Amino acid sequence: MSTGQNLEGRLALVTGAARGIGEAVVTALAERGARVLATDLDATAVAATAARLGDRVTARPLDVTDAAAVERLVAEAEDALGPLDIAVNVAGILRGAPVLDLDDADWAAVFAVNTNGVFHVSRAVARRMTARGGGSIVTVASNAAGIPRSGMAAYAASKAAAAMFTKCLGLEVAAHGVRCNTVCPGSTRTDMQSAMWAASPGGAESGERAVLEGDPATYRTGIPLGRIAEPSDVAEAVAFLASDQARHITLHDLYVDGGATLRA
Repeated sequence: MSTGQNLEGRLALVTGAARGIGEAVVTALAERGARVLATDLDATAVAATAARLGDRVTARPLDVTDAAAVERLVAEAEDALGPLDIAVNVAGILRGAPVLDLDDADWAAVFAVNTNGVFHVSRAVARRMTARGGGSIVTVASNAAGIPRSGMAAYAASKAAAAMFTKCLGLEVAAHGVRCNTVCPGSTRTDMQSAMWAASPGGAESGERAVLEGDPATYRTGIPLGRIAEPSDVAEAVAFLASDQARHITLHDLYVDGGATLRA
């Protein structure tokens, strides 16, 4: 780890921290010396994450779709723990279906978490960061934000909205020293990904192979690097963008997908 990624003395808020990429982000930030407020709708699971990582991590339940609850938690955290230097939006859900079969409830649920949740958290922390003259906000979106995916319209649209929101926020707060960036993972070995593979016609092994090799029938490219990402691969990118090594980077999309979208 470079000294430029030392986060000693920083306080970070992470949503969706109970498992997968969120848990890996909490781990990466804590390992770099940050104190981390780990939040998730699943209070039991996020408490287990905090217990595993020790006294640098504090766990709190949080429903990011509830704007008032987000505001309360951020205010209480700053009163109890100190000013937030870093916020990482990881909380997200996936409801996959072809558009013609997608119902209103699933569409609304995906946007409530993946887009509205990013708005609620980012707004609450940015108000305080701008007043202090500094901070870093990182939104974990998806490479689906930049390339169409069959059967994933709600997810892709919600992540594209979250990514563009983060850029617009970054433009507005840059003069106050607050940086806003997006990390866009591709297929990553998480519970969400495993559930998608298990639901594929050939089962989990077939589903993973199809992701690696691509699927011309659904216009899906494979992964040029030939591997599925681990959550830590994404967390390392988040930690970099949150650190002083990225002090001149804002409004940026960092794709961590093994080249799957064939773009920067």
